[in-house]
Amino acid sequence: MDFLSVEPSSVLRVLCGLWFIPHCIGKMRNVGPASATFAKAGFHPAGAFVIITIIAELIAGSGLVLNIFPRLAAGLAVAVLLGASYAVLRISGWNWRWQKQGPEFMIFWSAACVLAVLD
Repeated sequence: MDFLSVEPSSVLRVLCGLWFIPHCIGKMRNVGPASATFAKAGFHPAGAFVIITIIAELIAGSGLVLNIFPRLAAGLAVAVLLGASYAVLRISGWNWRWQKQGPEFMIFWSAACVLAVLD
């Protein structure tokens, strides 16, 4: 494989993994507000859920970027993102659009993670 012929699915896989970096940084820099959000969504103990989510996102993101057990990493990413979608729906109601705090981005990202690791 020559350097310029990169598979589009590999680019998508890496991008899906990289997107977890700002997601994790946001939670790490704002553990208190993140815990309040988790509590509002019904995840208790909220602080533990924040830490578990950060760890899961770091593992999933690293696996996707580095191509280490990519299907397992994508599955973990989907679990985290669908959990986030559930939390958004629980807090904001059945809104779809991002302007109303909808889950569409996380659902799209989940689908992209799955598509990135299919052969």
